[in-house]
Amino acid sequence: MKIDLPSTGFVREKNILRIVPVSHSTLWNYVKSGKFPRPVKLSGNVTAWRNEDVIAWITEKSRGAV
Repeated sequence: MKIDLPSTGFVREKNILRIVPVSHSTLWNYVKSGKFPRPVKLSGNVTAWRNEDVIAWITEKSRGAV
């Protein structure tokens, strides 16, 4: 699967959910339990993930790590 995600920068939840096939609730449960990288608060209403963290997570999962 080709992922169009720059190697640096930030990605918002809407785009994470297009890449990672889980629901909003599951994504946040993964974050709470440490199964998915924690996002960063960019401003009062803006939360995003570092592209590097998301790419590393996807790479780890694609190698079969649990």
